[in-house]
Amino acid sequence: MKFEAKNRSRRLRKKLRVDEFQELGFDVAWKFADDIDSDAIDQFIDRFFAEVIEPNGLGFGGEGDTIWHGLICTQKIGKCSDEHRSAVESWLKDNGATAVSVSELYDVWWAE
Repeated sequence: MKFEAKNRSRRLRKKLRVDEFQELGFDVAWKFADDIDSDAIDQFIDRFFAEVIEPNGLGFGGEGDTIWHGLICTQKIGKCSDEHRSAVESWLKDNGATAVSVSELYDVWWAE
């Protein structure tokens, strides 16, 4: 559902998360080796946040065990970029994750 009306107030645009308040994000998924232990997963996730999520002002909501999936968006109202997608994908691949999948950018509030 998209709102096509023009002349919306700033307050309404913010409430609807459209125009300058639109938020773009992307989905991400990856796999660990089947024999990985929980301590190694915890260390990997800690490094993932410390080295790519936090420094880029991103947020990650997801879950997993040996297979992880989630949504990445900005910590503040804003739009992820193709550079964010590339940074996350490269970091995961460079740090031992396999079957890495990163979606295209999409509107996290009004995805169709």
